[in-house]
Amino acid sequence: MMAETFEALTAVEALSRFGEKTLSPEALVDDCLARIARDNPKVNAFTCINEVEARRLAEESTQRWKAGAPLGPLDGVPVTIKDLTLTKGLPTRLGSTTTAPDGPWEVDAPISRHLRNAGAIVIGKTTSPEFGWKGVTDNPLHGITRNPWNTELTPGGSSGGAGAAAALNLGLLHQGSDAGGSIRIPCSFTGTFGIKPTFGWVPQWPASTMSTLSHLGPMTRTAADSALMLSVMAQPDARDGYSGNPLGPDWLTPPPADLRGWRIAFSANLGYVDVAPDIAQRVEEAIAHLEALGATVERIDPGFSDPLKMFNTLWFAGATQALERLNEKQKAALDPGFLDIARRGQDVSLSAYLAARRERSEFTAHMATFHEQYDLLVTPTMPIAPFAAGHNVPPSERYKDWMDWTPFSYPFNLTQQPAASLPCGLDSQGLPVGLHLVADKYQDLKVLHVAQLLERYLPPLTPPVTA
Repeated sequence: MMAETFEALTAVEALSRFGEKTLSPEALVDDCLARIARDNPKVNAFTCINEVEARRLAEESTQRWKAGAPLGPLDGVPVTIKDLTLTKGLPTRLGSTTTAPDGPWEVDAPISRHLRNAGAIVIGKTTSPEFGWKGVTDNPLHGITRNPWNTELTPGGSSGGAGAAAALNLGLLHQGSDAGGSIRIPCSFTGTFGIKPTFGWVPQWPASTMSTLSHLGPMTRTAADSALMLSVMAQPDARDGYSGNPLGPDWLTPPPADLRGWRIAFSANLGYVDVAPDIAQRVEEAIAHLEALGATVERIDPGFSDPLKMFNTLWFAGATQALERLNEKQKAALDPGFLDIARRGQDVSLSAYLAARRERSEFTAHMATFHEQYDLLVTPTMPIAPFAAGHNVPPSERYKDWMDWTPFSYPFNLTQQPAASLPCGLDSQGLPVGLHLVADKYQDLKVLHVAQLLERYLPPLTPPVTA
């Protein structure tokens, strides 16, 4: 008899099976590690594999489940942590040769600590571009991360390693971060689910160089798994100086039976984005499912012009912080694109920076007013398909910076709203398309619940076996 494998197993299912004693954490972790050994050389999603400790922890977890005494709500579930997030005992190199290779790695960031305390087993760290600076995933230290749907293409970024790992189920729960789309871009490109929760729910420490643009969140194969992960991640930590209300929602609240009484705004292009026709078609088809669920869907743009200049001002200024502690030799070793953006940030005046802050406040208020009328705003996640790996922008096209081809994501980092990408089918090339779900601040459950209902019609996507 062939050994059981778990390419499509969810965390919710795994925990249920642990309780039923039809699956052990040892068997699950062994399978994940075997598939990482098989598939990771093709996609380069991991910076390091925590094999020895993961097997030890899985054995301990198995014994606890046998005794009917799990440690916490994620006991035995294999998870991954992004390379930007401090993880005790594992290297956090930020994708940069400018970081020390020998640590010490003596402390957990809040997320790492919360996941471990819940019994989750960290099986490895996932790749990011240098300092998480762009919407694709390659860096001078670890090389190029590739898309499991086609290894010639990028999985997006900056949480591209987590996206590739989630698509192949190399671990069941994956931590990403998103300061301009870095969860949603790779989720769209890899056919996975991910949510950027309202800023402040999930604690961050050390603080991101991108300050209050940066959100930490889950990347998974289903919305229910992301809700499960948030129930652990979104706990307060005293080290986070930006934390919002520590009394968050009950993330595991089940969705309603349908969407009767909901008002949903659908904007096909925000009024100014050029969207590929095959992507637009998949999104239109998904909108019909919202109507089938009983929602009133109104085709309306949210009424703002492209906030790219505002975003770039804040983003470029944030990037300069990474340069402050580097000498000239180290600066010369940086990703040239990152160095260019950081130097452009040095030209941002204090008055321009403060003006962008004021504009951001006005923009946030505008969207809060919009959501007084609408439970949800729905758009495409990405206007384009995944493109060649190793490039910051699609080759031979009009884009200059990564922000130029991610127009649906960064506006909602400025406003700090919850926003998710849900796979909604394949484009004409057979590549994943993402549906972008945005709610008012602190209304994260609306995003999670709509996603869970839509999954009845839009099941998770599984990439073909990579060549």
